[in-house]
Amino acid sequence: MDSSELRANLERYHSESFGWALSCCAHNRSEAEVVLQSVYLKVLEGKARFDGKAAFRTWLFAVIRTTAADERRRHWLRGFGLGKYLDRTEPVTAASSPDDAIYRSEVQQLFRQALANLPARQREVLQLVFYHDLTLAEAAEVMGVSLGSARTHYDRAKQRLRLLMKGVESDGDRRPESQRVFSATETR
Repeated sequence: MDSSELRANLERYHSESFGWALSCCAHNRSEAEVVLQSVYLKVLEGKARFDGKAAFRTWLFAVIRTTAADERRRHWLRGFGLGKYLDRTEPVTAASSPDDAIYRSEVQQLFRQALANLPARQREVLQLVFYHDLTLAEAAEVMGVSLGSARTHYDRAKQRLRLLMKGVESDGDRRPESQRVFSATETR
């Protein structure tokens, strides 16, 4: 692949690459920017070469993941630690009522917390499959694990999320009244 094709592919996948870099850098925006810049330099200088064995995006995500791990190791060795985590609050979209908006915001926050409570490999495979639309085989390659291992992490992650979210639901019905379904035995 020549340099113009490399540049075109890097530009094509830039936003997805930045999202993956953010995931690999514990949502530290400045660290993700440094990692992505390092990856681009590696690719353009020929230090990381695309061999065509996998899809370009799969290969690029693997390079981002290993570069992020190298950066974490470098920071740790220098005594900087893991750095500060940025608060990631998403704006609430227009809802039919304030109760709906609050409910949606609470559910999103609870889901993010449940996702954060998963082991790293389980969280990674879910992010690659759902947020970056990779197949399990591509996710396995990015993560540097076998396909069977990726499938196991994927299944366990879904089961664990299901349990974590059910635990939240059993703590109390947080839905606004407009979204509750009352059975014949319940009273208002």
